[in-house]
Parts: sequence; structure tokens; C-alpha cells
Amino acid sequence: MMASREPPRPRVLLVEDDPISLGFFQAALEPLALRLDSADSLATALARSRDVRHDLWLIDAHLPDGTGSDLLARLRALHPTTPAVAHTADAGATTRLLADGFLNVLIKPLPASELQQQVRRALPARGDTSAMAGFDIGDDWDEAAALAALNGQQHHLIALRELFLSELPGTRDAVDSALRQDDDSALRSHLHRLQASCGFVGAARLAQAVRELRGDPRSASARHRFHDAVAALLH
Repeated sequence: MMASREPPRPRVLLVEDDPISLGFFQAALEPLALRLDSADSLATALARSRDVRHDLWLIDAHLPDGTGSDLLARLRALHPTTPAVAHTADAGATTRLLADGFLNVLIKPLPASELQQQVRRALPARGDTSAMAGFDIGDDWDEAAALAALNGQQHHLIALRELFLSELPGTRDAVDSALRQDDDSALRSHLHRLQASCGFVGAARLAQAVRELRGDPRSASARHRFHDAVAALLH
């Protein structure tokens, strides 16, 4: 019996000429199970990209033979739709880099957790999206983060979302009951578990609404946004 094929791991091009920063990026990204190609100059990055299609470019803003923006413009000529994230020690360069076409800008030094989070968000969803036809993909779901957390295992994500949605009405009712009874302990418990579940399945809008409600349970607008986010997933 043939073993089932694993989906391909996302392939990322990391452009960084400083050995210390390069070592940090490589170590921080190792838990994400990526295929990581590295380059230390504009010329090397172009050479690595001519015959390889990357899922994400992580580009240093300052390179020995040019700028990150120059490199991005030349890479776009090869692969127009690949997302790109800049990294720099110059916080003042953020606005310019975003205007040059980068999806986001990371300011060095930064925690490994922040780097991992931004890479998960930037990576496009992979695999056969027809299996997700039962889900309305948009602002309600963060596909990239959910698939990255599951190493691209889309069938696991589908199963988790089905379970999540089957339990969501009961969780909503439990939250409402705790709010009516002013039971802060029960409310914190329900919202804590719900926020963790949202993270596992990529329910981005609901996760934000849960954070707001945890921060101010008495807020009518926070309660309204919570119910709107739940209703959007259950429609």
C-alpha cells in the first residue's frame, strides 16, 4: 500500500548579508518546517530565484550590491505574485518599504516568535482549496496561519474547523449565560478556551472579538462584535 504523499513544504528565500542576523533567522524559522534558501546579495538572490519558485521572500533592506527595494522590483519581473517581507534595523524606513511593495516590515532585532508569526501570516495558503468550499474564506478565517500551524495538513484543518463550528453555538450560549449572571470566573474560562480554539483553526475575526470582550466584558460594542463574529461563521 502506497504511503500518502505529504504536501510540499513552503519554500522561502531569505536575503541577509550579516552572518549573525542570518544565523538568527535560520534558527528562528527552523520550527516552521520550511525549505529555506539563503542569499547574501542582490545578485545571489536573483540567481537563486531564476529557476526556483518561492512562496515568500524575506529581504534585507540594505544589501552590498543594492537595496531590498531594487531586489524586489527585479524579482517581481520573474514572479509577480510572490509575497515579500522586508527586514531592517532602520525603523524610519518602514513607510518607504511598504510603499515599495513589501507586505510588511520587520524591525531588527526582533523576537523569534514575532518572526514566526509574520512568516505564517505572509505565506499563501497551499494545497487544493476546493476541499475548503464549505468555508467562506475572507476576513473571518486566516488560512495562512492555520495551515502553517498544521504544517500544511489541510485535511486536519477541515476536520478541526468542522468540530469547532459544531461546538461554537454551545460556547456562545455559555458565554452569554456567564455575562447575564455576571459570573466573571466562568466567563474568563469560556473565553480563554475559545480564544485558543480560534488560534488552532484560524478564526481571526472571532479571535479579535474574543480579545476585546475579555478586555472589557461590560462593553456593549464588544458584546455586539462578538455576536457578529460568531454569526458570520455560523451563517
